[in-house]
Amino acid sequence: MGDSRVIALYITLGCMAFIISKIIISILLYRRWRRKNMVYEDGFSGGKMVMFRSATLQSLTSEEFLKKTLKLSNKDIIGSGGYGTVYRLSITDSIAIAVKRLNKGSADRDRGFERELEAMGDIKHRNIVTLHGYYTAPHYNLLMYQLMPNGSLDAFLHGKSMDRKLLDWHSRYKIALGAARGIAYLHHDCIPHIIHRDIKSSNILLDESMEARVSDFGLATLMEPDQTHVSTFVAGTFGYLAPEYFDTGRATTKGDVYSFGVVMLELLTGKKPTDEAFFEEGTKLVTWVKAVVEDKRAEHVVDSSLECYPAKAIDYFFKIAFMCLEPEPSQRPTMTEVVKMLEQIKSESAAKYS
Repeated sequence: MGDSRVIALYITLGCMAFIISKIIISILLYRRWRRKNMVYEDGFSGGKMVMFRSATLQSLTSEEFLKKTLKLSNKDIIGSGGYGTVYRLSITDSIAIAVKRLNKGSADRDRGFERELEAMGDIKHRNIVTLHGYYTAPHYNLLMYQLMPNGSLDAFLHGKSMDRKLLDWHSRYKIALGAARGIAYLHHDCIPHIIHRDIKSSNILLDESMEARVSDFGLATLMEPDQTHVSTFVAGTFGYLAPEYFDTGRATTKGDVYSFGVVMLELLTGKKPTDEAFFEEGTKLVTWVKAVVEDKRAEHVVDSSLECYPAKAIDYFFKIAFMCLEPEPSQRPTMTEVVKMLEQIKSESAAKYS
């Protein structure tokens, strides 16, 4: 009888030790999370601000942030999309950030906000825009991003002629390679993997060094490593969507590869996929470029503002783009393979600037 009581006592003590250890681990993990993120409860508006540890914004309080956002107006808008409006917000005379505002009122907007947080929370990559933190309140959500001083690739290629800056071949090559690296990181190195679902030139931003940064994760879909696709509603931007997406409703990494192929053609031709000329002729950017290149007249589709470029590198660039644009998804390369192929481009221009 005495032995059974001793055994029972040992079991009880073991269970208590296990529970206590779990509590201690939970407390330590919570403290680690608190050290990583600065959380402010805002009693006035019933909102909450979470700042990921960032030297850029470490001294910013929720009250200061709200005061500054309330002063934002249309003149501060630097972009807009299906999931929100983006503003330039000055924190100090020398520091500014990008703030995306998503008004609540639809389940889609809330899902877009949640996707961006899920996708961006722990990402640290030189070719993906940094998320500094977020603010959530009863009537709206705010996302705080690193500001990209050179705007979007779309603005460089298709902006108003008076504001547009010319991109030389080296800059275009560098942007394509950087964007490819960012997307490859999402597809292959993140756990869970991330399908962006809205790769386009307006979602490729450019920092002070003209380095490409992939942005806007409002449509992003998370995918476990053992999954091949995620069934979802058809969304994205016309002209960039892979043809199979309309038939299956399945989001795959190969859909992002197709969209990137369209961006590569934009970089080569300087034309938008939704250019009115294509609609008038009953065609689109992809079919137009393929037809001209197959007719061995590639020089007729290269952007006229590219006065000097290495012909062999351009030809190889076209080939990579066409691989990405294969009608059959299984025939398209992965983004890791695209990166490797782009890195292989050895041109006089690339060598000159390396």
